[in-house]
Amino acid sequence: MSAQCEITAKKAAGNPMGVFERYLTLWVFLCIVAGIALGHFFAAPFHFIGGLEVAQVNLPVAVLIWLMIIPMLLKIDFAALSHVKEHWKGIGVTLFINWAVKPFSMALLAWIFIRGVFADALPVAQHDSYVAGLILLAAAPCTAMVFVWSHLTRGEPNFTLTQVALNDTIMVFAFAPIVALLLGLSSIVVPWSTLLLSVLLYIVIPVILAQWWRRRMLARGQAALDGLLKRLQPLSLGALLATLVLLFGFQGQQILAQPLVIAMLAVPILIQVYFNSGLAYLLNRQFKVAHSVAGPSALIGASNFFELAVAAAIALFGFNSGAALATVVGVLIEVPVMLSVVKIVNASKDWYERPQRIQ
Repeated sequence: MSAQCEITAKKAAGNPMGVFERYLTLWVFLCIVAGIALGHFFAAPFHFIGGLEVAQVNLPVAVLIWLMIIPMLLKIDFAALSHVKEHWKGIGVTLFINWAVKPFSMALLAWIFIRGVFADALPVAQHDSYVAGLILLAAAPCTAMVFVWSHLTRGEPNFTLTQVALNDTIMVFAFAPIVALLLGLSSIVVPWSTLLLSVLLYIVIPVILAQWWRRRMLARGQAALDGLLKRLQPLSLGALLATLVLLFGFQGQQILAQPLVIAMLAVPILIQVYFNSGLAYLLNRQFKVAHSVAGPSALIGASNFFELAVAAAIALFGFNSGAALATVVGVLIEVPVMLSVVKIVNASKDWYERPQRIQ
């Protein structure tokens, strides 16, 4: 592996979970409270912000999403793609889970729970929107927090870096077709122009800008890039919280009318996380992949790129849609659920490696 890839991998793997990431569920809960209260008492400013649109793209949200996404994309070293063959089994398993299993399993779970099990308890007018939000949530894997999960499972940093770079490359081309296919199978019609515009705004342009910025900073040395990332982190986290407050400001009345809607939307998300991480873990064990690769593979396989999902849901269905709410539920449960998967992976290491020791 090149020296630059090696440095990037070690930097990514060496960052433990910060206070914000560890208590993300708490911050999201506080955003729910703040958003509902502000949306109730200051409805006019929220409606004004909601109306700031060009070609169905809300401009304030677009800026906030860029502030969230670009700093995390600055961490990605696409030079790592030249090292795919070093961990090809683990990468193959993760790609299979991320792109051939997870989006489709989530769609199936959404149909089962939203249109079946919970159908009578949820507003009929929002059924399709909830399904769409869950599909958007699972249509692309996470690109930022997976470095934290890899670190916590003592994962191989070079594998994680290569896998994330490969997933980001595939996402540029696969996100829109997968979403369109699954929404079409769900009888949910969305304009292709808006979907493609979301991909352009929230994937293609941020990737290009981030890589251009990354090259300029690295020309001044690794310390310059590290310093930039440190300065941008509070801005990125603040943008996430501001977006959540806006969303819950529009969703407040719906949540107050049916407070259990969040719990019902969380059920299919929880099932798909445990199903996909478990399947990835078992497949890696079957193929005799090292535990240091299987751990992050399981976490990446189950992860969701919720920033992209939130942005696409707002662009396609609007602030006050069930789709936007469904994607935010993913944010709400992300950390505690993934930490439980980390604990399972670490606790089962002896069981995982037993067949390899016997041989």
